[in-house]
Amino acid sequence: MSQQPRLRPAQPSDLGAIVAIYNSSIPSGQSTADTVPVTVASRATWFAAHEPTAYPLWVLELDCALLGWLGFQPFYGRPAYRFTAELSLYVAPDYQGQGWGKYLLRQALVASPDLGLQTLLAFIFACNQRSLNLFQNQGFERWGYLPGAAQFPDHREDLVILGKQVSEREE
Repeated sequence: MSQQPRLRPAQPSDLGAIVAIYNSSIPSGQSTADTVPVTVASRATWFAAHEPTAYPLWVLELDCALLGWLGFQPFYGRPAYRFTAELSLYVAPDYQGQGWGKYLLRQALVASPDLGLQTLLAFIFACNQRSLNLFQNQGFERWGYLPGAAQFPDHREDLVILGKQVSEREE
């Protein structure tokens, strides 16, 4: 019998599953600019940089399986950008198209004021219409467009920058 999914802070023991979900997105060339799989060791510093009270990394767990993850990252690394975060959101292939991405994104919007965040950003390839729709349906707007910004071995991809002000509590 299936339980309700549980959103929780990522633990070091989750890093292997987080990396596996991320790596599953690489072959399509639509979700990340990485072109070869990353390793758990190569993501250890990234994992450790997430602060639960400022820039958390969350996992969505159901029946001991990770459905997906969402991470907040500091934007640009300068003090005046402290209230802005970039979001990364990935759902495992077997769970895509079931509303889990929307669930994760809604939780991020609700939590952002308590994290001290006022602006959220998403960097999405223009060819990734599902992700663009996901974010735009939650009120994100197109704030920038970088034509041909990502160079893959066989093609280039345009990058869309989406943003949303979240200074008020989302419901």
